[in-house]
Amino acid sequence: MSLARQHLRLYGWQAVVADRGYDGAQHGTAAGAWGQRVTAAPAHVRGVACGAAPFPPAAAAPGAHPPPAARLGASLPVVYHPDYSAPVMPPGHRFPMAVFRRIYELVLEEGIAAPHQIHVPPRLPPDEELLLVHDPDYLALFSSGRLDEERVRRIGFGPAVTRSEVLVRRTKAEVAGTLLTARLALSGGLAVNTAGGTHHAFPSHGSGYCILNDLAVTAEVLLAEGAVRRVLVLDLDVHQGDGTAFIFRDRPDVFTLSVHAASNFPARKQRSTLDIALPDGTPDAVYLARVAEILPAVLRDFKPDLVLYDAGVDPHVDDALGRLALTDAGLARRERLVLDTCLGWGVPVAGYVGGGYDDDLDLLARRHLHLHRAAAELWRGYGLGGGGLGGAAGESGEGGVGEGHQREGRGER
Repeated sequence: MSLARQHLRLYGWQAVVADRGYDGAQHGTAAGAWGQRVTAAPAHVRGVACGAAPFPPAAAAPGAHPPPAARLGASLPVVYHPDYSAPVMPPGHRFPMAVFRRIYELVLEEGIAAPHQIHVPPRLPPDEELLLVHDPDYLALFSSGRLDEERVRRIGFGPAVTRSEVLVRRTKAEVAGTLLTARLALSGGLAVNTAGGTHHAFPSHGSGYCILNDLAVTAEVLLAEGAVRRVLVLDLDVHQGDGTAFIFRDRPDVFTLSVHAASNFPARKQRSTLDIALPDGTPDAVYLARVAEILPAVLRDFKPDLVLYDAGVDPHVDDALGRLALTDAGLARRERLVLDTCLGWGVPVAGYVGGGYDDDLDLLARRHLHLHRAAAELWRGYGLGGGGLGGAAGESGEGGVGEGHQREGRGER
C-alpha cells in the first residue's frame, strides 16, 4: 500500500472548504512571510480526522528550501524560451505549439509580469542531465534525427517534424526551462514556466506529444545535486502522467500524484504513488474537493522539499481532448488552491502549463494564464522576494540560483 493510501486509511482525512468555495482571498494567513516556520495548515483548507478535531499544526518539511528569496527581488519569476513555439508544426496539427509564445505575450500584455521578470535559460541541458532519466540509445537517436518509425509514431508529430533539428532544440529548451523554473522556485518559493509538463515520455521512448520527460529530469538533477531530498510531482493534467509514474515507480524520494480522467489517454495506465481517477463529466465542485482533500495530506506526510506542478488545462469542459467538466472559474480556483496550499505548508512550488487543446489559441492561452495570474497574486500575498540581500530578479551571482538562468530585459528576444 502506498504511503498516501496508508495515511488516508489511518486518519480518514477529509477537507473542509469554505461554503463559498475556494477563492484564495485569505492566502498567507497561516504562513505569514515566506521563510518563517509554518505553524498551521492554510486557514481555507483544514483537515479533520474522521470528522472530529482538526489535525495538529504542521511544520515546514525538514530540509525544505524556502529562504528569504532576497536574490530574486520583489517580482515573480516567469520562465520563457523563444524555442518553446518553434515554427516546426504543419498547419492543422492538433498539438498547439504556438500557444506557448501566446502565453508569454499575454503575461506581459496583461501586466502579470514585466519584461525584467522573464528568465531565459542560457543553455540547453547537457546529455549527462538527460541521461539521468533517458536511455543513451534513445537520446542519441532522437538528438541525431534517427528515431525509428515505431517511436516516431508513438510521439505523434510525424517523421519530418520528429527528426528535425528544430524540434530537437525545442524539446531540450523545454527541459532547460523546466529545470530553471524549479531552481527559481527553490530560491524564492514560487516560479512559473510558460511551457513544460511532458509527462508521457518514458526512458526509452516518447508518447502523446512528449519526447523527453522534463519533470523527471528536473527532479533527478536536483536530487543528484543534493538541492532537495524529496520531490512531489503533482500532475493535474486530464491525462495520467504515465511516463513520470513509470520512471519513479518504487522510488521513496519522489511522490507522483496524478488526478486525471479515468477513461482518457493513456489506455494502459501506470501506477503512480497515488492516482485519483475521476469519471467523465466531473464538475468544479467535485474536482476541487478531491484536490483539497488529498494535497494537504500528501504535503504533511511526504514532506517534500519541492512541488513540481503540472497545471494542465485539459480538464476544461470545452477542451478538445478532455473528458472532465471544469469551467474557467474552476481552473482559476484550482490554481489558487494548489499554489496557496503548497506555500501555506512551507513548500516551494514550480508551476508548468501542461496540456490543453483548442483551435482558438488565444482562448487556450488565457486558460493557461490562470496559473500565472494566481502565482502573481500569491507571490504578493505571501510577501515573497522581499529583497535586502541581493540584486533584482534574474541577476546571477555567487550563491544565487546558479548558472542555469539569465534575465531577458525585453519583451522578446
